[in-house]
Amino acid sequence: MSDDTADKRLHRRRFLKTAGLAVGAAALAVPSVPRAQPKSIKIGVVHPVTGPLAEPGQACRLGAQMAAEAINAAGGIKALGGARIELILGDTQTKPDVGRTEAERVINQGAQMLMGSFDSGSTAAMVPVAQQRRVPFLVDIAAADPITANVAKAVKEGQQKVQYVYRNFPTGSSFGRKAVQYFGEIFKEAGVSPKRVVLMYCNDLFGQNNAKGFQAAHAAAKPSWDIVEVIAWPEPPQDLSTEVSRAKAAKPDVIAPITRPASAQILLPEIRKQRVEMMGIVGPGSPGLYEAGQLAVLKEDLEHVLASVPWPNFKHPRTKTLAEEYLKRSNGKTFDTNSGYSYDAMVLIADILERAKSTDAEAVVEAMKKTNYTGGLMQYGGPVVFNELGDNPNAIPTMIQILGQKPVAVWPKEAALQKFVFPRPRA
Repeated sequence: MSDDTADKRLHRRRFLKTAGLAVGAAALAVPSVPRAQPKSIKIGVVHPVTGPLAEPGQACRLGAQMAAEAINAAGGIKALGGARIELILGDTQTKPDVGRTEAERVINQGAQMLMGSFDSGSTAAMVPVAQQRRVPFLVDIAAADPITANVAKAVKEGQQKVQYVYRNFPTGSSFGRKAVQYFGEIFKEAGVSPKRVVLMYCNDLFGQNNAKGFQAAHAAAKPSWDIVEVIAWPEPPQDLSTEVSRAKAAKPDVIAPITRPASAQILLPEIRKQRVEMMGIVGPGSPGLYEAGQLAVLKEDLEHVLASVPWPNFKHPRTKTLAEEYLKRSNGKTFDTNSGYSYDAMVLIADILERAKSTDAEAVVEAMKKTNYTGGLMQYGGPVVFNELGDNPNAIPTMIQILGQKPVAVWPKEAALQKFVFPRPRA
């Protein structure tokens, strides 16, 4: 074994020790249970690790794996005799039908809880499986409101007995409210008054829901700027020249895109190519505008782009330690929305199991309902709790900006690591 390899292994052992000590301090205080306990608890972790959303999906998977390692290094689930977390991995391929099949497969292989799955379409397809099979499902990332709202409605109306699906991620409607708020605050702070905003979005379940949330929030807030054009495209697109031409004709002060990685790689160069004059690009919330792979491809086209996305709290020392380890294990990628929320979700699952003191589905659901978790590493507006819909109202986005080819938190002020640049400098 080389000195370099030994170094890396030693670093990883130190990380696991540090992270393990940090994972669920309350969990460590739970006394051992004398009766027989399972040696492992199987969690089905399903994300799009191949296909058009492979980059964020792989980040989610690695975040979940690192959290499971930290939990096990800290002694496993104490309330269940130190049972270890065992992950059964799945790949949606960004296809809802595959997402449903993968959910069935991991449950058939013994998964006692589900976690996933990044894209809203696949997550929505997994929900009926969780409900029918009575398997608690913690949504780490997926924004479409109906994912939880439809189940909550069915339970309320007596069509289903128990809600097994809960989400620790902002919904499309909450993305919209925060985006409208942040737009106004940033414009005011910058001393500018944009009037014309063009909303552009990917026409899949995620894009439709987030565009709807943004427009509804705008209508409710009645800000000083107008949405003068709304333009959708099929996802993934082959060409966006017509859509960008429409946006340019609307004479925007701001273009507000809701993208996927594939569409961002076409949209931003097309905006540059058509020389759309505006103050800047400010995203209401979506992937495709901050990932390492996107930065490598889009380069200067991403510089000064703002996006309202859930983001790690890099002012927290534990987040910094974790980010350093993630950087090494991901070949230089940033600990971000995807890896961060999946990490937090796995640690949250451990917290739920500690309080449930059982893997029985109903006991787990009761523990989920009573969640009040303050140990998360993401930017939250309060503790992780679940409301009547099964959503965490304290899951909120942060405005980030690409500065020096790196994503940096710039708003709100309490989360900011750098001052934002808006309007963007003229080329």
